[in-house]
Amino acid sequence: MNETLEQDGTTEASVAETLLVEPSELPRGRRILNTVLRSREFSIFLVLVAVVLVATFKTNSFVFSSDGWRNLLLNPALLLLLATGQACVIITRNVDLSVGSVLGLTAYLTGRVFVDHPGLPIVAVFAIGMLAGAVLGLVNGALVAYGKVPALVITLGTLYIYRGIVLTWAGSNRINAGDMPHDFLALGTRSVLGIPVLTLIAVVVLAAVGYYLYTARGGRELYAIGSDPDAAVLYGLRVRRRVLSAFVLSGALAGLAGVVFAARYGTVSSNAGYGIELQAVAAVVIGGVAISGGSGTVWGAAIGALLLVTINSALPIVGIQDFWQQAVVGALILSAVVLDRVLSARRERKLIEARD
Repeated sequence: MNETLEQDGTTEASVAETLLVEPSELPRGRRILNTVLRSREFSIFLVLVAVVLVATFKTNSFVFSSDGWRNLLLNPALLLLLATGQACVIITRNVDLSVGSVLGLTAYLTGRVFVDHPGLPIVAVFAIGMLAGAVLGLVNGALVAYGKVPALVITLGTLYIYRGIVLTWAGSNRINAGDMPHDFLALGTRSVLGIPVLTLIAVVVLAAVGYYLYTARGGRELYAIGSDPDAAVLYGLRVRRRVLSAFVLSGALAGLAGVVFAARYGTVSSNAGYGIELQAVAAVVIGGVAISGGSGTVWGAAIGALLLVTINSALPIVGIQDFWQQAVVGALILSAVVLDRVLSARRERKLIEARD
């Protein structure tokens, strides 16, 4: 009898272990569905839908007005670009606090390029903005990867340095809509099949970065570095190069966001992008990217950006005061961090049980 129970227990344990280590035995459709339903991204998406429904129930104009749907898609475009680059950096167990200043610098650079070179193609201006942002990101990455100085310290310093450059360069002057070509400003209002062009640009960038992180060797190495940098070095991964590339990508996307900012608002002053770096970090954390690195997706960061911008738009409609709006965002950040720690502890416990 005892032998039978032991055999049954052994069989059940072996089946459980098989399901843990061989999930591919499940049908592909069911496996994908289970993965989606259990993901952090799906939970955040449900919260986003709930916020939109509550705001729409309060006032139909939130979505169904002439500009409601367009603003719902267009407003998060800037933050989505910043969150995509920020997610890549945080996955490597670092952080980039300079993206707001990079956005401001490249936004003003965009305006000056149009003023000084009126006939320059719009595509070339986009390239210049991304290149300028990549160079600024390269400075951050080089100091972090090769100078071995904590990213928090480096990017906090460059935040003020880059912002100081903008303040010195721009002074009290600003770029007005009349200084930029009509075709460029039209990008901020033009739509394709009801979707704003600037939103499409952000979605294309998001899809490209997400595909790279999911399929490319370099993308998977970013996760390995964030999970355990010392083990990544021992394994022979090019840790410094990968960290450097993450900062360059973050800077390039912040530069692209600067060009998008100029097209979106038409007016650029020295305070462009002020404080948006904290929103980018918040969007990434809310989106399920672990602040300790090694886990999360840019898809989650993008949904976090959508949720953050939508909440800021929806709460005044619901009648919540400014103080409580900030408190809600803070509560979301704390909840995301606590949930990440709980899920990490749960995974560790399950792995230990499976091993034993």
